Amino acid sequence: MSKKNAITPTREEDYATWYQEVVKAADLAEHSPVRGCMVIKPWGYGLWENIQRILDKKIKDTGHKNAYFPIFVPLSFLEKEATHVEGFAKECAIVTHHRLEKKDGKLVPAEDSKLEEPLVVRPTSETIIGEMFSKWIESYRDL
Repeated sequence: MSKKNAITPTREEDYATWYQEVVKAADLAEHSPVRGCMVIKPWGYGLWENIQRILDKKIKDTGHKNAYFPIFVPLSFLEKEATHVEGFAKECAIVTHHRLEKKDGKLVPAEDSKLEEPLVVRPTSETIIGEMFSKWIESYRDL
């Protein structure tokens, strides 16, 4: 007799699809109108808060402290890691202006608000963390 699974495909067969099916079946989150983004529902967010609480305790029990980094990184940071981000670079959102204005009844980027360097919604944290820690760490004693 073959084993039946509530979620198909199984985790072993196709992890990404299995994960999406688990999230949907448990009603943890749903896709938002923004491509690639999800809205985490209260039940799912409660799970996330529990995970954060447990991990935060484990981190602090080792004597370490948390830090928080911005969602945006300069494009040049990502270019330093070009081979690392190659797989998801085509999915990155880019911010090129810092202000909107109303033109012909519609909101458009203000012509005089173009950023000197585009900002990327970071797909990972390595580039910004590396940049900042290189400023903060002066010797092995800082580790």
